[in-house]
Amino acid sequence: MKIMSINAGSSSLKFSLFDMTTEEVLISGLFERIGIEASCYTLKYKGDKIKVETDLPDHSVAVKILLEKLIELEVISTLEEIEGVGHRIVHGGDKYTESVMVTDEVVDDIIRFSDFAPLHNPAHAICIKAFREVLPKTPMVVVFDTAFHQTIEKSRFLYPVPYSWYENYHVRKYGAHGTSHRYIATKVAEELGRDDLSIISCHLGNGGSITAIKNGKCVDTSMGFTPHAGIMMGTRSGDIDVSIVPYVMEKEGKSASEIMNDLNKKSGFLGISELSSDSRDIEDGIKEGNEKCILAEEMFVNSVVKYIAQYYVLLGKVDAICFTAGIGENSVDARLEIVEKLACLGIKLDIEKNNVRGKFAKISSDDSTVEMYVVPTNEELMIAKDTMDIINK
Repeated sequence: MKIMSINAGSSSLKFSLFDMTTEEVLISGLFERIGIEASCYTLKYKGDKIKVETDLPDHSVAVKILLEKLIELEVISTLEEIEGVGHRIVHGGDKYTESVMVTDEVVDDIIRFSDFAPLHNPAHAICIKAFREVLPKTPMVVVFDTAFHQTIEKSRFLYPVPYSWYENYHVRKYGAHGTSHRYIATKVAEELGRDDLSIISCHLGNGGSITAIKNGKCVDTSMGFTPHAGIMMGTRSGDIDVSIVPYVMEKEGKSASEIMNDLNKKSGFLGISELSSDSRDIEDGIKEGNEKCILAEEMFVNSVVKYIAQYYVLLGKVDAICFTAGIGENSVDARLEIVEKLACLGIKLDIEKNNVRGKFAKISSDDSTVEMYVVPTNEELMIAKDTMDIINK
């Protein structure tokens, strides 16, 4: 069974085509700068990387080129071989608690929830419509990043603001990266042969979130009403005092949307280091003695530790702390710095075991009170699995 996983952005389309009998990626790729000058696409196939510059005026054109290339490269002989398409959707509001088959109502809801994810949901909807036009008979599934977090109790997903804001405007915590956190929980349960685990999942990348998971279900998560809340990130500030917004608006004569743009795109690693949003550049800066890079790293580590400690208390007993995504999977130094601040809880790292990147590995010492793992995330496979399961039902 061949299933395609799709992750669309406002000007991009990332895909992977899986053979679900083996869970092997047959081909993957990325279409970039859709609707912008200098658009291009890159395909990864049989160990080769194919990059082509071409005009991509909209997602429909990108989808058509994608499907044509699959036949041209003989990945498939006909479009009918694609038995399902799974779409990653950032926001499903509080309506969707699991992945569902695509219908007109679902597409309308994705658009309706655009206020919660204005940069993502509209692009997702456009991409779904483009695929439905080209593959009208192929079943499609949507996998919501917010769905995994719908098990959070009301006392934790509500904010201490006027209750009418929740009733009238659905103001509450929704979380993000749910597909990744769900994959981590599933993978660790498989590896350890147990379902009754309490896990703190640390998705640390350019965007980041920490999630407390008990028996496979989300108990709490660091991201909130939008993906802006929580830990410090590449260009996002994470948690701040909201009074900063009107204060800086008045000082700089900016609008609320301009300040939000600063907090979302000019803050975090980039804002503090004044160098880069990429943690690898920050680590290079640290080696060169760049004081702002050192400060940015310390602030990032502190923000992560704060949530791990909070969720350690919330869960009561923690079986595993997992590190995933770009920083979590690949930054040996960041993991070390985070764990060193958790020493008071008896959580210890094995320095030699921690020298690992991009593969599943236990990195805690034998006498650590909590086991720790590097767990490469695979949201694309999670999307493909959901799609196959729902189609088979």
